[in-house]
Amino acid sequence: MPTSISSPRAVEKSTVAVTAAFTDEAGADVTPNALTWTLSTDDGTVINERDSVVITPDSTVTIVLSGDDLEVFADDSGIRVLTVEGTYDSSLGSDLPLKDELHFAVDDLVNVD
Repeated sequence: MPTSISSPRAVEKSTVAVTAAFTDEAGADVTPNALTWTLSTDDGTVINERDSVVITPDSTVTIVLSGDDLEVFADDSGIRVLTVEGTYDSSLGSDLPLKDELHFAVDDLVNVD
């Protein structure tokens, strides 16, 4: 299943909206059966307990990240990974797995606590 995930410009401790859209093998919009997201650093450390957060499935979903979701830590590259996982049905079968991820940078502000 092709997934299209917008690449945001994220600023430390601010707010950003990430949009994911799902299509079937023919390019038609499809609504997954189940859907979750996880936010981590580029080494796999989960950020702000955002692990397997359940999303109400739709053909397009918006995930809002803000505050501590966008914190930059000491000795941190500032790269974040938003992973989307779920299942969907198509002409290929039922409850097929879908997985995708978006890598994005969080701008590290000098005077932000």
